[in-house]
Amino acid sequence: MAGTLHVLTGPTAVGKTEWALRWAEAHNAEIVSCDSLLFYRGMDIGTAKPTREELARVPHHLIDVCDVADGISVVDYAQRAKIAVCEIISRKRQVLVTGGSGFYLKCFFGPVADDIPVEPVLRAELESKLLREGLTSLVAALERLNPDGLESLDTANPRRVLRALERCMASGRTLSELAAAFARMPGPFSGWKLRLARLDLPPERLNARIDARVKQMMDRGLVAEVTALRRQGLEANPSAARAIGYRETLEMLDGRLPAESLASEIAQNTRRLVKKQRTWFRTQLPDHPVFLADKLKLNDLFAQA
Repeated sequence: MAGTLHVLTGPTAVGKTEWALRWAEAHNAEIVSCDSLLFYRGMDIGTAKPTREELARVPHHLIDVCDVADGISVVDYAQRAKIAVCEIISRKRQVLVTGGSGFYLKCFFGPVADDIPVEPVLRAELESKLLREGLTSLVAALERLNPDGLESLDTANPRRVLRALERCMASGRTLSELAAAFARMPGPFSGWKLRLARLDLPPERLNARIDARVKQMMDRGLVAEVTALRRQGLEANPSAARAIGYRETLEMLDGRLPAESLASEIAQNTRRLVKKQRTWFRTQLPDHPVFLADKLKLNDLFAQA
């Protein structure tokens, strides 16, 4: 089964939720979330998850699908998304994918994981080496296996360095060789027609929305939410615990961040995230139109995609 996927993305706080709802209501569509934090039950306030009223306006998929202590890999996400999309198409409705989580978003445009088997013993050995010798030791080992360079690998991210090193060791190939082989693989949605559009706002306008969102999170009880999630195993899921809004609140609860600085720290880190998101959208996604969210007309969305 194949069909058309409409994909709406944009930086945090730009207004994707409301525009997605309006477009879906007008075009007989259902929404597939591509926000890596909306998967988790209980992560509501800090993620600006759609409200119960918003969820009731249009059928949504891949929201509240697992507990916070459990992680979802991009492979798992792609499988779940494929099932949801096929079910929507079978109901003769349109599909609108919306979210700004780049790693998961990319699965709609290409392959998401290679087929290199990594023995659990090797993975355990490298994780132990990380704990004993630190990240610098793993980066040095990776550099020895990749004399031509480390591609665009984020060498400050322990998880990505670990995965890169184990794949090089397991395959006997360099990162550039692995990347070339990966690019030739079909993606989960190969053969589907994709229509991509992105929302954005001028910096001063988006910064004001970020400040307003953070204030709303604080007023709605972000600290109480994080306290409850901690009891449910939030910190067993590094991706969730390190998410903006959650990591700062955990630091505050542990006495490493003054309570009066919490809101400003979250807002500042959100602005940094937006800068990274914009770069990622520009460099990692296919060519696509960009619309100013405060000047957009509904009929224009996807008209150029």
